[in-house]
Amino acid sequence: MVDLKALIRDVPDFPKKGILFKDITPLLASARGLAMAVEVLCNPYRGKGIQTVIGAESRGFIFGTAIAQALSCGFVPVRKPGKLPSDKLTFVYDLEYGQDTLEIHKDSIQRGEKCLIVDDLLATGGTMNACCQMVESLGGEIMGIAVLIELMFLSGRKRFSKYDVHSAIKYDS
Repeated sequence: MVDLKALIRDVPDFPKKGILFKDITPLLASARGLAMAVEVLCNPYRGKGIQTVIGAESRGFIFGTAIAQALSCGFVPVRKPGKLPSDKLTFVYDLEYGQDTLEIHKDSIQRGEKCLIVDDLLATGGTMNACCQMVESLGGEIMGIAVLIELMFLSGRKRFSKYDVHSAIKYDS
């Protein structure tokens, strides 16, 4: 068994003063750590009929594509503005340290499609909320939310009480 938490590096004052950034690059560099993280994230959703995994740029791509492959389903990227070439839905939202915008192709999710939303981190829930709103506005059914790291002290989970939220690593402070 791999201690996933031991593979996360704390970086103080990044991206700005007062933020303690949880750096996942040591976990990604560990073959055993990465494999374990993907398994821990996808196992609760095996046999649930997931058709599409949604991942937010950019670290959601890393885990999202691996989970999609493990669940034998497709992957849909949620991107920063100007990265998607076709007709897209745009959503502006607040982060814990600013504001951001995400986009998704309008034809990437079919009405009633069973979706799992994946990202590396759940903090205040701004990015995840944007993803949920976009998926639901396109008619997707959110079967769950899977994140590598959850910062429990920021209470982002409370925004998603109607969904199954699964996190591999939790930090209480």
